[in-house]
Amino acid sequence: MVFFYFNFLNMEILKLESVTKRFGNYTAVDNISFDVEEGIIFGIIGPNGAGKSTTIRMINNIFNPDSGEISVFGEKIKAESQDFMGYLPEERGLYKKIKVIDQLIYFGKLKSLTEKQSKDAARYWLNRLGASDWEKKMIQELSKGMQQKVQFISTLLHKPRLLILDEPFSGFDPINADLFKKIVLDLKNDGTTILLSTHIMEQAEQMCDKIGLINKGKLVLSGNLRNIKKEFGKDTVLIEYEGSDEFLNELHNVQFINRSKGRAEFRVTNKEMSFKEIIEKANKSAEISRFELSEPSLNEIFIDVVSKSGVENVQL
Repeated sequence: MVFFYFNFLNMEILKLESVTKRFGNYTAVDNISFDVEEGIIFGIIGPNGAGKSTTIRMINNIFNPDSGEISVFGEKIKAESQDFMGYLPEERGLYKKIKVIDQLIYFGKLKSLTEKQSKDAARYWLNRLGASDWEKKMIQELSKGMQQKVQFISTLLHKPRLLILDEPFSGFDPINADLFKKIVLDLKNDGTTILLSTHIMEQAEQMCDKIGLINKGKLVLSGNLRNIKKEFGKDTVLIEYEGSDEFLNELHNVQFINRSKGRAEFRVTNKEMSFKEIIEKANKSAEISRFELSEPSLNEIFIDVVSKSGVENVQL
């Protein structure tokens, strides 16, 4: 099987500088700046409607920013940039009455592959995704999840150096979602730079090296994920116990994440409260079997950041 390979000399793959996009009086993306180094997974995360998809469409040259600049592979973005990029949009788009293999060959040719290169790449990925027997099926015969696999393959045929995935896990059952995550991580290990947009914080936490957290069109937190979690510190307590849970009602400076019989998980919101004090309160009415301190999850960090007024473009 033949693929095209490109050497970008470990350069900065993607850079956004003060990018803004408006639709009428509505500002969908508000003065966003971030950069993505080669060979990492960068997560654009945030709730639905935050501006993630609009940002991705500007990177793909579908929308033009009203102000600011986007560059890929060291040059201002242009139509030719698409030859080195793969894009899986949130809204899937396949031709319903065309056979899977013919459709994939067509998409490969759009990325300057020959028919043989397209067919070889399509068969490789169909086999990798356990879909070799779909080759002659019409798209309309496939389930939503199967169609999504075909669309994913269409983004990989030309071995893009920058792979952009917008909410890629929607429509997948847990088994296929795990398969998809493994393939994305394998692609990263092979040197592909990946831009992953998701509103599911757990997915971003499992996969991303760096993140840009967007809320209401603004970049409210960005940086290395490991550093971000360290900065927030080990303020999350997991406690398992036997006996009365009355002591939990006495903890007024905590935010409960989970609470059930014999088990509680919470964040300490008042830094003046010591963990020793929590243990002392618990020991008065219960017997502790487990007491563990950990960093907050990315979801908890997101809630914490966006709930604080005036927090903008925090870089860690």
